[in-house]
Amino acid sequence: MNIREILLGLGVAAVLASVVSLILVMAALDRRGMRTNMLEARIRPWKYLKAYKEATQKETGKPGRLYGLWTVTINLALILAVAGFLVPRSW
Repeated sequence: MNIREILLGLGVAAVLASVVSLILVMAALDRRGMRTNMLEARIRPWKYLKAYKEATQKETGKPGRLYGLWTVTINLALILAVAGFLVPRSW
């Protein structure tokens, strides 16, 4: 197992974490009375993330933890994927 496989594996794990956090965001919106659609979430996840951020800011004064979790995991996945593809195969 080389560094490239490790980075790409961690990137896949980060993508899975972002999917889970998006599902949790949609569940939180459902509890608040907003209808969600999984197909639309695949195409436009920021729609539900924006609605979640606005709803939690209205309730608590700051964005919810799931918003931050999704932002961190999707950015981490991007960084790890780019790093994994930039590392030479033999490393």
